[in-house]
Amino acid sequence: MRFSFLPQEHNFFDLFEKQAGCAVDAATHFKEVVSKNNLEDEASLKKMHDIEHQGDDVTHEILSRLNKTFITPFDREDIHTLAKELDDVIDMIYTITNRLRVYKISGPDQNLLKFATIIEESVRAVACAVKGLRNLKNAKSIGETCVEINRLENVGDSMRDSMFAELFAKEKDAIAIIKWKEIYQDAETVLDICEDVAHIVQSILVKQA
Repeated sequence: MRFSFLPQEHNFFDLFEKQAGCAVDAATHFKEVVSKNNLEDEASLKKMHDIEHQGDDVTHEILSRLNKTFITPFDREDIHTLAKELDDVIDMIYTITNRLRVYKISGPDQNLLKFATIIEESVRAVACAVKGLRNLKNAKSIGETCVEINRLENVGDSMRDSMFAELFAKEKDAIAIIKWKEIYQDAETVLDICEDVAHIVQSILVKQA
């Protein structure tokens, strides 16, 4: 009996692209939630929960296939780490959305909207980099996308620090300071995780060169 490993290799690429797609859906929906300030909309919150659940399912499928597949398109450790980091992107976006509800944040916040915009840009770049792994002939383009993800993380660092400074200078309510400090920090953490994904992709490129 002959066995073909090629379909299983392609399944990893399909699953990673699906997982990255869930991350894009989460980032896009988060921006919509923040811009419309519809934190009390149960349907909106359920949609984010469903996206997070879909991401978990894809992650579990990747890890399950990893345990069953003898030949993989790149290092097993890289497959495991990439799946985990992509899942963490989705989980952190869901965490922020849920935290906004728990903290009963009311009224739009332009600073958070700025973060939501940068997060969406970064996650879309992550999806582009992950998709590029299917064809490593595009290594230069993938590398440039990873550089852009790193740039956006630096933008996020600067935004967070500026927002902290503004928060401490203008807000007099200590509880409100604690709430918003956590939210802004979590938002920047999403960009940190995106940068982690970029580093993994760059490592794969080096190993496959």
